[in-house]
Amino acid sequence: MNLFPKLTTSPTNIPPSTWNGEAKNLPSNSLSGTGKSTYCVIRLDHEEIYRTSTVEKSLNPFYGEEFTGEIPKKFRYLSVQLYEASQNKSKVIGKTTLRRQELYKYHGKEHWFPLVPVDANNEVQGKVHLEIKFDEYLNGESENYTSQGLSVRVLECSDLPVTNGGCNPYAMVTLTYSKSRNKADIRRTTVKKKTTCPQFNECFQFVLGSKGQNSDRQTYYIEDEFNIDLGVSIWHDDTRMSREVFGKIFPGSFLGEVKMPLKDLTSGTVHNAWYCLRRRESWKPHQYDLGSLRLKISYTSDHVFPPEYYDELRELLLQSPDIEPITSSAAYILSEVVDHRQDAAQPLMKIFLHHNRLVPFIRSLAKYEIDRTADPHTLFRGNTLVTKLIDELMKLTGLPYLQETIKATIDQICIEHKSCEIDPTRLKEGESLEENMDSLKCYVQRIFQGIISSSLLCPTNMCEVFYALKDIAHQYFKDSSEVRYQAVSGFVFLRFFAPAILGPKLFDLRNDTQDSIVNRTLTLISKAIQGLGNLVSSKTLSYGLKEDYMVPLFQYLSQPSHIEAVRMYLDIISSAARARTQNVSGEAPIIIKEGTLIKRAQGRKRILKVKNFKRRHFCLTNQKLSYSKNRGDNPLYEIPIEDILAVETLQEESFKMKYMFQVIQPERALYIQANNCVEEKECFFVCFIVKKIVRLAILTKVCNRNKNRLKTFHPAAYINGHWLCCKKIESSCEGCTPVSGGLHATDIQVSIDSDREVEKIHSQFLANREKLEAMQGRH
Repeated sequence: MNLFPKLTTSPTNIPPSTWNGEAKNLPSNSLSGTGKSTYCVIRLDHEEIYRTSTVEKSLNPFYGEEFTGEIPKKFRYLSVQLYEASQNKSKVIGKTTLRRQELYKYHGKEHWFPLVPVDANNEVQGKVHLEIKFDEYLNGESENYTSQGLSVRVLECSDLPVTNGGCNPYAMVTLTYSKSRNKADIRRTTVKKKTTCPQFNECFQFVLGSKGQNSDRQTYYIEDEFNIDLGVSIWHDDTRMSREVFGKIFPGSFLGEVKMPLKDLTSGTVHNAWYCLRRRESWKPHQYDLGSLRLKISYTSDHVFPPEYYDELRELLLQSPDIEPITSSAAYILSEVVDHRQDAAQPLMKIFLHHNRLVPFIRSLAKYEIDRTADPHTLFRGNTLVTKLIDELMKLTGLPYLQETIKATIDQICIEHKSCEIDPTRLKEGESLEENMDSLKCYVQRIFQGIISSSLLCPTNMCEVFYALKDIAHQYFKDSSEVRYQAVSGFVFLRFFAPAILGPKLFDLRNDTQDSIVNRTLTLISKAIQGLGNLVSSKTLSYGLKEDYMVPLFQYLSQPSHIEAVRMYLDIISSAARARTQNVSGEAPIIIKEGTLIKRAQGRKRILKVKNFKRRHFCLTNQKLSYSKNRGDNPLYEIPIEDILAVETLQEESFKMKYMFQVIQPERALYIQANNCVEEKECFFVCFIVKKIVRLAILTKVCNRNKNRLKTFHPAAYINGHWLCCKKIESSCEGCTPVSGGLHATDIQVSIDSDREVEKIHSQFLANREKLEAMQGRH
């Protein structure tokens, strides 16, 4: 799992993370002795943000999956839990947990982490807000003697975990004396029902000792013989279990604790602070051999400063396309000093795209690479800076295009669940090689038709790059009629469509995981699409296959009609016209995303004038946003894209619900809830890594093209006759908060934080100063 967080000066945001791993030496099935079917879950504290596919019956499963997403909040722990898959209820086998402060130790490298058991004592999260102070008062024995008291006020808690489906928290305040650990003074707050953020505001007084008339009245020292520890523990009260099973002896489920020696506190001062809950000091994990988990973790933090701090470096980078030779440019030098070229390509692509300099930069790099390529058949096949830049561009802008072209067929493959195995050595008993080949050809043909009929839908940014590559390649290899196809097919087929077919979950084409039969079918189709890209740019139909069983399929694909159709497709997406025009007007609506969300009623009011929340099927096209009761039903409500004035987050206090956002229309706002923090936050950085729902990212991307977008909005809801944010009573009054930054270039459909990307590059230059100095010494 690669984890790329973002840390801004305010607030803290933790960006993209990628997960890639395997497990070994897992416990076997107690009955059969064989391996278990397992999957992994990534969690930030207690919140699940990613789940892998299931690997069937293996003691040493390989998952090999990646996760990328913006993480918009501070977190304490990153954990990966391993589950045994079951039709009824999955069972957790073990987990590995890393504190956020430890992640830098494992940056960019693979490590094996031991799995430890999961129990309530180490599943701790949340914070407690305490106010602690020392008091002094006359004790009544003599006017010359005073007593020292301790006042502990438990104010509130936040982010407590849900236990057994509920959270009824209470706090227990304990003073423990070191000389006699059996001596303790215990106080307890009231129980707060059904809340993970309880408000207690209860104060407890403790008497510590007495002072004589010669004592320093300004400072009180806790002597060694007292050496008192203060502990505050949080518990979940299960009243029924406590009463019926343990007779109120059982305190409930442990949620976490805070401990501190009083001698570390300064008297005469009020200590008011939030404390992170921790697991019991006495807790030790059971020494079970549960196996190990291999993870690859990358962790970075970007402290983003005001724009003027980055102007000089930004200007230096943007001059790169005009520098000769291109290898002397700042952008190219960065790609030479980083350990992984992709780390440089990601921020460089976004900066150049944001400032309309990406195509000139790719042109300069392509000229340099083609000038050093003798054989056009090897053109752009390496992992160079130009190929990495184009890869990143296709990932950023091409995912909706995949939805339009191949998603329907991939859905059909997963639903029909047919075997398409054509390797005779892998056929199962009763399977027919001929029937499997027919099924495979049918799926390949549907994918093929979806691709070649979509040339007018290819994103303009991609078409501009393809046109530049074709144009430069033709200038250098004028005698080769195939080079114009070779320059483009390697990217669109080998680096775009084929990987998406092979891993549909990674490209947001499927939400669920696929079993071995579907995975094998997708692998064979991916091989076919790769081969199609090679065939169309060759003078001869030489398959060059290692697998003989694939030859009949490629003979079918190499029909002249297929070859000509692919060449026409490549010609269109790399044409000068497509590079300069938008999508054709008057086209049928294109479904960008659809899925289930929770929305708040807009018009009717129920009992007590409270508008209810309901689950609805949402559908976003390039023309409108609509929702219906169920998928396939007629829409209950539609919003034309031109009426979407802004898409913004909604303050949690509005409805006491997390991950809310609002689609602002001329007359009202539609309030919608996302599933988790990663999905809700990705609206601002526009990553199409969606798992189940239409998210704010896509809506923001579409409405950014609307000329009527608002400049201000209300970050809270209009409830009970006033806006909760600014308290104004007029429902149609102007917003009180500026909307999120829009786009400066009309053809760019993603919002990019240029300052943040420049900061990433600045950090990479600093981290590789020694390489830069060595490079300077050679020149």
